[in-house]
Amino acid sequence: MSKKTPTVVACPTCNRAVEWSEKSRWRPFCSERCRLIDLGEWLQESHRIPGEEQSPQALPESENDY
Repeated sequence: MSKKTPTVVACPTCNRAVEWSEKSRWRPFCSERCRLIDLGEWLQESHRIPGEEQSPQALPESENDY
């Protein structure tokens, strides 16, 4: 029986090596701190998914409007 070498990825926040396994609780991040830093960057819109900005569309009128 051969042992499989665990996959190692770089933490998206600090580039530290992270083993991709059940032992790494915060994967792909190395720690909860790095996970929260990344979340904060998404919330501040520092990270974005490329694409055209969409204008809000009006909701269809309903017979049940109050």
